[in-house]
Amino acid sequence: MPLAVQFDEYGELDVLQVRQVARPELGRGEVLVRVRAAGINPGENAIRIGALHDLWPATFPSGEGSDLAGILEEVGPDVPTWSVGDEVIGWVDTRASHAELVVVPAEHLVRRDPDVPWEVGGALFVAGATAHATVHAVAAGPGDTVVVAGAAGGVGSLAVQLARQAGATVIGLASEANHPWLAGHGVTPVTYGDGVADRIRTAAPGGVDAFIDLFGGGYVDLALELGVAKDRIDTIIDRAAAARTGVKVAGLAESATAEVLGELAKLVAAGDLEVPIAASYPLAEVRAAYQELMRRHTRGKIVLLP
Repeated sequence: MPLAVQFDEYGELDVLQVRQVARPELGRGEVLVRVRAAGINPGENAIRIGALHDLWPATFPSGEGSDLAGILEEVGPDVPTWSVGDEVIGWVDTRASHAELVVVPAEHLVRRDPDVPWEVGGALFVAGATAHATVHAVAAGPGDTVVVAGAAGGVGSLAVQLARQAGATVIGLASEANHPWLAGHGVTPVTYGDGVADRIRTAAPGGVDAFIDLFGGGYVDLALELGVAKDRIDTIIDRAAAARTGVKVAGLAESATAEVLGELAKLVAAGDLEVPIAASYPLAEVRAAYQELMRRHTRGKIVLLP
């Protein structure tokens, strides 16, 4: 029987179990993927502890995970575009990708290019689509100076690159340990913490045109203090500040399409988008993977390898 990560109640990491489950059955338009890699994301922590129950209530036993990359093991009825053995990148909306076998709607898949490593493909959808949405939300383009808070995280490391590709000058807020990586990708690194507003002004003497907040904790107010227009500020985490100030909250939902995923995968295959992999863990060590994620200091993505 295949293994999957599940939990039977809301709680901390100790509720996560890796257990045997029945082999999934396919419906029309679905395929069965043997997962080679599956990314983990901060939102899954919030779901697991019940913090997002009003938005996305769990049905127990609940699985978890959205991102995945793997090999098609079975193709259901009415799926002419895929065949057993195809290598794919995709996602599910059923909180189920942290498993050995996952049922996936065929329209949620793109073909994996051999130049996209399994770990990268398995970590691409959530972070990549979210980064894509934030860059488009603030309309980053030539002549703009864009600040990204949380610039070296799973989403931030991609957002800074996409904003640079859009032609913007990018300032990335991150710890000093991540400054060389940011500078190597054409981003001006700035240390967060006390005095950050002055450091941003020094780095951007002509002013800041747009601000992407991927961390929370007061960055929406900082963006307004820097004179950024509300319609060019986007936060994926501080909904309270967005409700209070009227800034944007565009994120994953705005770019959650196979077309966007395909664009991102092509950028990776061409060497034009780096997806840093901070660490990878076997499925059995899912708790340790989340412990590392919760420190909020990893560069890039953490991936499970079923």
